Amino acid sequence: MARINLLPWREEARRERQRQFLYSLMGTLVLGAILVLMVSLFFDQRISNQESRNQRIQQEINLLERRIARIAELERTRDRLLSRKQIIESLQASRSLTVELLDKLAKTIPVGITLSNVRQQGNNLTLLGTSQSNARVSAYLQSLEGMDLFVRPELQYVRASQKPASRTETYEFAISVRLNNKRDENEEAGTEPAGAG
Repeated sequence: MARINLLPWREEARRERQRQFLYSLMGTLVLGAILVLMVSLFFDQRISNQESRNQRIQQEINLLERRIARIAELERTRDRLLSRKQIIESLQASRSLTVELLDKLAKTIPVGITLSNVRQQGNNLTLLGTSQSNARVSAYLQSLEGMDLFVRPELQYVRASQKPASRTETYEFAISVRLNNKRDENEEAGTEPAGAG
C-alpha cells in the first residue's frame, strides 16, 4: 500500500526557509555593522594621525615664524649699524676737509676782496663778498680754478653795492663752486691728483 504523509511538511519547509533567511539576514547585519565599525575606526585613526601631524607642522611653522621675525629684526639692526658706519666713515673721510677748505679759501683771496659769507650745502659752496673792482673778482675766479679742491667756479653776479662796507669795496658778488669729490677718492686710493702740490 502507498504511504501518504499527512503531516504539514510544506509549512514546515517554509518555516525552515524563513528561519534560514532570518539567520542569514542577522549574520549579514552583524557583519555589516562590524565592517562599518572597522572602517570608521580605521578612518578615525587616520584622521587623528593627520591632526597630530598638522599640529606638529603648525608648531614647526610657529617656530620658523619666530625665527623669521628674529632674522628680520637682526637685519634691521644690521642696516642701522651699516648706516651709522657709513656716516662715521664719511665723517672720518671729511674731518680735515673743513680745515683744508678754510685754508685754501684764505690762500685764494686776492687783495681787494673780502668774503662776508660762505655757505656749504653738500658739495656746493656759495661765496658772498665785496670787491674793489670787477677785475679783482675775475682774478679771484682764476685763483679758485687753480686750486685742486674746487671744481667749476661760476660767477653768479657782480653788482654795485647799495650799502658798501667801505669806500674802496663798492661791488658785491656771489660765486658758486663745487668741491672736488674725485680728489677725495684719489686720496683714499692713495694716488695724488694731477696738478696737486
